[in-house]
Amino acid sequence: MVATNYLSGLFGHSPIAPLQEHMYRVYTGIKHLVPLIEGMIEGDREKVLAAQQEIIKGEHDADEMKRELRNNLPKGLFMPVDRRDVLDVLLRQDLIANQAKDVASIIVGRNMQLPSEMNTPFLVYTQRCVDTVRKALDTINELDELVETGFRGLEVDLVEKMIVELGDIESETDAMQVELRQTLFDLEDNLGPVDVIFICRLIDWVGNVADNAERVGSRLSLMLAR
Repeated sequence: MVATNYLSGLFGHSPIAPLQEHMYRVYTGIKHLVPLIEGMIEGDREKVLAAQQEIIKGEHDADEMKRELRNNLPKGLFMPVDRRDVLDVLLRQDLIANQAKDVASIIVGRNMQLPSEMNTPFLVYTQRCVDTVRKALDTINELDELVETGFRGLEVDLVEKMIVELGDIESETDAMQVELRQTLFDLEDNLGPVDVIFICRLIDWVGNVADNAERVGSRLSLMLAR
């Protein structure tokens, strides 16, 4: 009942508020990717498992919010935001949380370790991918201001700048991803083929976190253009 009243309060103002809350819950889980990777590098199983549990909790909380948002989102919005845009942003945010859970599962399930040469760059890469989600959260948190100003004025300039910054960070992660793959390929003769496959998958999955965060910004950019 408390949750229902809370959500009713949010929807009483705008469907934007629960969308922002959902992204916040996504980020609360995502940020634990960093200690997850740190634990993997350090060989600290307890740290890895603790980070996994926080990621799972964040994904679960976000999933509950997603269902509530979908069930309560009005069919017609008396505001310059299309219902389809809200649902599309929600989908991208949901994919971020799901991908983080998959990353944690593969690390825990296979008790993964990286070649020592990859440890530091992979940690930096992970932090930068988490940074994209933080920037996407900051951008989403400006959406209610955009609605209030009718998608005009200085607020539009601010959000457009944030979207560009988000894209720049995601581009950095793309470059890091290429470098990590190249390092892996340089080392593959000393690794088992199955290890190479799963490390490659891990690189891609962490990168997908940044990709989906950037797509949140892309959808907001389309909304600004309308």
